[in-house]
Amino acid sequence: MNYELEVVTLPVSDVDRSLAFYTEQAGFTLDVDYRPNDGFRVVQLTPPGSACSVQIGVGLTDAVPGSVRGLYLVVGDVEAARRELTRRGVEVGAVRHKAAKNDWQGDWQDGVDPQRGDYASFADFADPDGNTWVLQERGFRPS
Repeated sequence: MNYELEVVTLPVSDVDRSLAFYTEQAGFTLDVDYRPNDGFRVVQLTPPGSACSVQIGVGLTDAVPGSVRGLYLVVGDVEAARRELTRRGVEVGAVRHKAAKNDWQGDWQDGVDPQRGDYASFADFADPDGNTWVLQERGFRPS
């Protein structure tokens, strides 16, 4: 039996503002924007290359807007992903990496992991409501 994560619901305060952020700045693809009435709207968006989408809308969740933390976007080059998002107007935090990753105790150092090891380098950003995302590098290949 497979259990495939397909959709994560994000609580937002303004659907149109979030839709613009995710499509125009974060580069997500708009899959669905369905609004049969004023009390229900579902907008589904997919990050480039992802099998899992996010939904924002009206009548989807009673969670507080901005309360989702630490959704991971795995990228092949965290520095390139950070540059791309920054060019699109997203405020992305500085790249950091795990200190002493073989016996990691939760400490960080600035910049990418010197060995560019999988799951070792990160950067963060937030949507307009404060839902947070983590860019995590895996599968880095020098160009």
